[in-house]
Amino acid sequence: MSDLQNQVVINEIKQILVSARENVAKAVNNELLLAYWNIGKIIVKNEQSGSDKAEYGKQLLKVLSKELTRELGKGFSISNLQYMRRFYIEYQKQQTLSVKLSWSHYCELLNVPDKNARGFYEQEAINSNWSVRELKRQIDTSLFERLLLSEGNTNKEKVLSLAKQGITYAKANDILKDPYKNAG
Repeated sequence: MSDLQNQVVINEIKQILVSARENVAKAVNNELLLAYWNIGKIIVKNEQSGSDKAEYGKQLLKVLSKELTRELGKGFSISNLQYMRRFYIEYQKQQTLSVKLSWSHYCELLNVPDKNARGFYEQEAINSNWSVRELKRQIDTSLFERLLLSEGNTNKEKVLSLAKQGITYAKANDILKDPYKNAG
């Protein structure tokens, strides 16, 4: 085979492996999100059956953290278990989870107390393919709040709509920007 043929074969194999690795990463992410959501569900369910909810919850998380870390390794600190609990509470419908976001994305989102702001950041992270670092930066610079303050009530309605549903396109041309629009 010639060098050109070799390169074609190599590129074809590389493409298969890159695609397979991306698919594995997506599958692992999806399974981890479902596992953490289910762990949160179990924690919430068991906390509510205790007579003194808050006190029992604290003890439950301590016990879970100790035992799960001992048996399964890292990842089960009390704070991580608290995130799993909050994850379930904030996203009680499993179908609302986006597999386009990682656990780290969701941990950042859970730190946003306002549901509208959280929804906005979640949709923007998905639509704009934000890394966790970019999501954190946008949250830290109060992008949602700054957009709400700009351009009055009309803009506020648009931003709140984005928070609920993200950017929607009625037709394919909505995606394309007209370079001559507003020129002049």
